[in-house]
Amino acid sequence: MVVETVGVEEEYLLVDPVSRRPSPVAQRVLDRARATGALPAHAELHPELVATQIEAATSPCATTEDIRKELETLRALLCLVALEEDARLVSVGHPVLFDKAPPVMAGDRFARITELYAESVRTYQACGCHVHVGTLDRESALQVVNRLRPWLPTLLALSANSAFDRGRDTSYDSWRIILQSQFPGAGIPPHFRSVAHYEDELQRLIDAGMLVDADMTFWLARPSRRFPTVEIRVADACASVADTVLQAALTRALVRRALVDVEAGREVPEFSDQSAAAAMWSAARHGLRGPAIDPIQGGRIPAMELLRRLLRHVRTQLDECGDLPLVQDLVERTRRTGTGAARQREVAPSGPMAIVDMLIDLTAREEDVPQRFAHHGDG
Repeated sequence: MVVETVGVEEEYLLVDPVSRRPSPVAQRVLDRARATGALPAHAELHPELVATQIEAATSPCATTEDIRKELETLRALLCLVALEEDARLVSVGHPVLFDKAPPVMAGDRFARITELYAESVRTYQACGCHVHVGTLDRESALQVVNRLRPWLPTLLALSANSAFDRGRDTSYDSWRIILQSQFPGAGIPPHFRSVAHYEDELQRLIDAGMLVDADMTFWLARPSRRFPTVEIRVADACASVADTVLQAALTRALVRRALVDVEAGREVPEFSDQSAAAAMWSAARHGLRGPAIDPIQGGRIPAMELLRRLLRHVRTQLDECGDLPLVQDLVERTRRTGTGAARQREVAPSGPMAIVDMLIDLTAREEDVPQRFAHHGDG
């Protein structure tokens, strides 16, 4: 089976240009953006639970260059219309500043979510980056999810971009994941024996009143219910387009490698639920700057060593897609400049408003993507 496409869903915050706090203008921004007629073909914009957030979804793309172009187009459009609504677009995993619960968007499903999760969602404004890889049938997608489990913490560590909460440094690189862990069934999914096993476990959570419906699992990887894809939802919303493309390229390579292992009949690596939870916590706490949990051997290991292992694990698949030099460039850039969380802390001495201003700039900055994109395609 050959993986043909990769698509990205990015969740963004809208902030007030003066207070730098979340601004509840999502519906106006969505309406204005759709009215422009400037969306790329098959790209979509969606509301989120609260009126301070919006989501942009690329079309299914064949190359990382296509992903870059669509992300830059979507961000540029949303930055422009946000400006016209006296707001600014920010790609960050959690608001740096906020002081009150935002309004909930209209709709029966959003109302049911708010009623079920109560205080847990009243101030929940976390933003993620979701990568869809396809085309896959549900059985293949589930087999892929089983094999991705050990690598999800490293994808989080690489994307960590939510270090601040209410203007304070949380000492976590991904505060978003810590907040998300309060919801039932959050984190790395368990190992599933079959599609029937997956559906049974999902229905059990719904029947127990833990989930509103089957579309609302909190697992960080799952077979998509809307598309013939596997959906990886582990990453924080990435500050720059380059960071997002790195997630997309690595995720597609991991999916392709997992399919190779499935076809070769290789056993699924053992990774207990407790080890998975510990590894996710460590990735959220330290990002790439500190210790990680070795998913196979157990024990502590430098997070950068796990990233190097990941790159070795998918080197062939990156090369097949024409993404190897690009990913090497982007990983080296991250090593030099740090993750989103590291960049937030770099400007933190100037105050939390300066952090928001830096994120506004990174969200809109096209030149943040290396020029070597122009030389890569899907092999």
